[in-house]
Amino acid sequence: MVLTSYGRSSGFCIDPIEKKPLNHFLPGTPVLSFGTAGCNLACKFCQNWDMSKSREIDTLADQALPNDLADKAVSLSCRSLAFTYNDPVIFLEYAIDVAQAAHDKGIKAVAVSAGYICQKPREVFFKYMDAANIDLKAFTESFYKKICGGSLQPVLETLKYLKEETNVWFEITNLIIPDENDSESEINDMCQWIVENLGCSIPIHFTAFHPDWKMQNHDHTPAQTLKKAREIALSYGIKFAYTGNIIDENGNSTWCHNCHKMLIKRRYYEILEWHITQNANNEATCSNCGTRVEGVFEANHGDWGTNRVPIKIMM
Repeated sequence: MVLTSYGRSSGFCIDPIEKKPLNHFLPGTPVLSFGTAGCNLACKFCQNWDMSKSREIDTLADQALPNDLADKAVSLSCRSLAFTYNDPVIFLEYAIDVAQAAHDKGIKAVAVSAGYICQKPREVFFKYMDAANIDLKAFTESFYKKICGGSLQPVLETLKYLKEETNVWFEITNLIIPDENDSESEINDMCQWIVENLGCSIPIHFTAFHPDWKMQNHDHTPAQTLKKAREIALSYGIKFAYTGNIIDENGNSTWCHNCHKMLIKRRYYEILEWHITQNANNEATCSNCGTRVEGVFEANHGDWGTNRVPIKIMM
């Protein structure tokens, strides 16, 4: 087998880390994002279908070897590199080499993945990742089979592996599609599984669907559906539940699960207020009650805001 996408990308961009989405990993900092072409799932709703479904080598218009990417991240003051747009498990060798080069320069590695991967490559891949967002697309086998051409169980195994066997900071995204995976019973089942298998501290992002690729006959996700999903997650004891792809101050912001004071006020990806302090053990805590806030935080947040800047690596 030959990885024909090694060193080639469908584009590079500096994003806010919150766009991945990661709300508890170096908030406010810029991340150098890139992907290649192709995917190991066939989601009918794919919102990056021009890259993930492409089999054309012309899609891979930009070139960059691992050291080039690491050097560029440093020169642009990015705190991390993200493998995204299409699933990095299909360019595993390239992603690992980039992660190693990034680590040599003090840059973190972030995987944005559906988590659909077998045991052995899973162990190899996540050994080199510092953070991940796992796209838990639904909580039924029928959805994965009919809509994604895959299976739910490997994704659940990935989530349990990350929690039990690694130090990777990870968050979960659930894209809610009207009439497909939006029932309250399914969201209840998913939240119950998360609490029982992953605990209460893993953030979950309920994000809005917009019609795309082969599912353009579906409606946009109502904001109220996302807000209800967030309420359900909180009712199960999940500490950090978010709404995404909509403007929602409560759902975009981070709240202390103990005293219920706002920790990070956000408008979409922009940080407006910061009420997190560091304790004597360099742990992030609520500035009001001192309760620990799980994640990877520093004393001060970044100020990248909502900027999204396409870049070239090789001139």
